[in-house]
Amino acid sequence: MKVVSAIKRVPDEIRSRLTDRFTDVEFMFCHGIEEAEPYLEEADIFLTYGEDLTPERVKSAERLKWIMVLSAGMDRMPFKEIEEQGIVVTNVRGIHAKPMAEYAISMLLQVERQAKVLIEQEKKHNWNRRTVMTEIGGKTLLLLGTGAIAQEVARLGKAFHMRTLGVSKSGNLKSHFDETYSIEKLDQVIHEADYIVAALPSTNETIHLLKNRHFQSMKNHAVFLNMGRGDLVSTEVLLNAVRNEWIGHAVLDVFEEEPLSEGHALWDEERVTITPHLSGISPHYVPRAFEMFEKNLEVYVTGQGDMLNIINLKRGY
Repeated sequence: MKVVSAIKRVPDEIRSRLTDRFTDVEFMFCHGIEEAEPYLEEADIFLTYGEDLTPERVKSAERLKWIMVLSAGMDRMPFKEIEEQGIVVTNVRGIHAKPMAEYAISMLLQVERQAKVLIEQEKKHNWNRRTVMTEIGGKTLLLLGTGAIAQEVARLGKAFHMRTLGVSKSGNLKSHFDETYSIEKLDQVIHEADYIVAALPSTNETIHLLKNRHFQSMKNHAVFLNMGRGDLVSTEVLLNAVRNEWIGHAVLDVFEEEPLSEGHALWDEERVTITPHLSGISPHYVPRAFEMFEKNLEVYVTGQGDMLNIINLKRGY
């Protein structure tokens, strides 16, 4: 059995642990897809971040049985070809929960505690105690998505005594939420939120889900934060929301266009905070991802138990 990895900079301790534990498995650790590509036709298992697989590469991997994606978002994966070849796909859904939840809370705090204003005042040596400070405690937090990331945001929100609402495809109640609703009821609940945090995947149902009417329904002091996928809302709608003061602030970690061009209109909007798609970054990311891979590899090799995070290829998540 041969495992080919296109993950760059896999720590030596992880490599050693895998090779020592799975002595009957051959591991080929490559520095990116260019180095890995010549070995794909020999691979039974392929490790990737998901953005480097093309239909041609999938077709060339005739022995491939399992793709382990070391990310949660897989909107660039060639699922048609993968399904045609009967390949199982798993990902690391859930390991982003801690860093992304901390990011979300930190961004809400920086808006309400006027971090951007204070930094500018510090640069100008301006001692101004009239800067308006508010609190996030006791407010209503609406999560778009109720998966592992959203549940962790809701859990941290509870530490601030926030009311936590969730919207998902099913509307099923999940941990740390006071109330959950199906996506069809979004229009009925969005006006209640002080904070709207989006952690949705990119699917046919979520592309441009949020329209002008949703932002017009929000409280005019509401903070909208998107750390899911950039195609949830168009740039035009976002600009309308902040320029017309339908909302108080937008925190954006994901965009329709990435990287965001230097001359993009969003950079200069005072009511927008931009971060370069880094909400999930953490020094613990790769170790956590390989821990999940190791658990799945044990199941795959022994045939005992169930693999974690098997992807529905038709839905893409």
